[in-house]
Amino acid sequence: MKIRIVLSVISALGLMAACKSQQNNELLMNKKWRVYDVKVPPDAPISNTQYIQAEDLKKTYYRDAYYQFLKGNVFVATIAGRSDTGKYFILSNGAMISVTAKNGDRKVENLVTITKLTDNYFDMKVTSTDFQFILCTKKE
Repeated sequence: MKIRIVLSVISALGLMAACKSQQNNELLMNKKWRVYDVKVPPDAPISNTQYIQAEDLKKTYYRDAYYQFLKGNVFVATIAGRSDTGKYFILSNGAMISVTAKNGDRKVENLVTITKLTDNYFDMKVTSTDFQFILCTKKE
């Protein structure tokens, strides 16, 4: 009897996780997400270098950056007019996104944490060299 209850709870939790992942995938898909800000995570240790780097990245590298999540788990990043494609996979009950090479090879995997996701805004925590940043994007 206890085993049935445990299996039922595990099944229900698995279904809820799949629903959250599907919901996040639907919010992400078929939109052009434009980077409008680069922030230091609120839980990061205070570092003037990190704040300076975030501002510099916002004004330079991410000034003209877009991300798209398309059918078939295709991920497109366009930075300064140059596009690159790969694959994406939603992980951890919709909390993380794995971005890989076109062939899905995880040797070149980048993990991003979803910090905010609505129909119009998508913020993600990324790691760049020694620091973490939050890329704030909005739907175009």
